Amino acid sequence: MPGNALISSYLRGLRRRLPAGLADEVSDGLIEAYQQHLASGQSADAAARAAVTETGDLGQVVGEFTRQAPGRSTARALLAIGPVVGGCWIATRWWAWPTPAAARLGFTAALLLMISALAIAATSRHSYRRTRLTAAAGPGLVILDATVITAALLVAPALSWPLVIAVAASLTRMALTLTALPRITTA
Repeated sequence: MPGNALISSYLRGLRRRLPAGLADEVSDGLIEAYQQHLASGQSADAAARAAVTETGDLGQVVGEFTRQAPGRSTARALLAIGPVVGGCWIATRWWAWPTPAAARLGFTAALLLMISALAIAATSRHSYRRTRLTAAAGPGLVILDATVITAALLVAPALSWPLVIAVAASLTRMALTLTALPRITTA
């Protein structure tokens, strides 16, 4: 790490606010720009200011990475398809199935928790860490989808077209979520 206070502070900020791989990518460019300015004869402070200017304001750099985060885009997609999947299940009249009220309440509470986590991840503009809530909410949705499918198979009074469509919608969301999770956890 260069001995300049401005560069060191910027690098600490990157490492605090971005995943290691992204922080390293930006750090390499910043250090390279700093060294080029030093090699051109600028003072350490002038070279640091020029390198930071070329790289961009720390908040803007972090904000741009956050806006492009896989967790943010996946959360937005899951929130967009959620009402469709939910509508399919509403068409089955699942609340009339012979299931304990506590199970329905627990399922609904867990679903609201997953929706809240996804909403936080989807709307994050300056915190990359918040976009990673999708890494927790995604598997939670998969578990909820698997739970409702299992409940449908065990307690639904009859096989109906709305039930078949709801199961297909949940299976599709499960597949999409499981496909997206590796991108979220590695970014």
